[in-house]
Amino acid sequence: MNRAVFLDRDGVLIEDRGYVHRLEQVAVLPGAGRALQRLQAAGFLLFIVTNQSGIGRGFFPVEDMEAVHAHLSAVLARDGVTFARIYSAPEAPGQPSRGRKPSPQFLFDARDEFAVDLARSYLIGDKLSDLECGWSAGVRASILVRTGYGAELERQAPPALSRAAVCDDLAAATDWVLRQPPA
Repeated sequence: MNRAVFLDRDGVLIEDRGYVHRLEQVAVLPGAGRALQRLQAAGFLLFIVTNQSGIGRGFFPVEDMEAVHAHLSAVLARDGVTFARIYSAPEAPGQPSRGRKPSPQFLFDARDEFAVDLARSYLIGDKLSDLECGWSAGVRASILVRTGYGAELERQAPPALSRAAVCDDLAAATDWVLRQPPA
């Protein structure tokens, strides 16, 4: 069984610039490439799990999101990073959706398609829906990063946040994951 790290996109890997759908909007957060490289070197499969409601809201077509994902993958490939799969939910809130977070469905899909042991895997996000996705799937830990919306969520201090590890950014979250004893 494989270990994995599931990553939200906006606010975790790239700057959250609101409905990112053009290549010039993609700004990889400092240290993200090196952090992902370290996770991969430690034997983790990497997955992006992202809600992209701008498609469901009619702001941009799915092809724009696919171009952003191809660009992001190419940029991070320069650091030797490869994503096993990018899962995206294009539906707007309230629309029927199989995988829109907090649904854990995409993590279950990765479990089934890539033999991922969810109990030995992690989810890193900047919103409560990200963390809830991980908890519902049974990951070892859901980690909140203070980038993106994470710092604001931490200030609001919802009771559920007590279940999460909280780190400054993806590099710090990587350090935290790599310090955990083997499961």
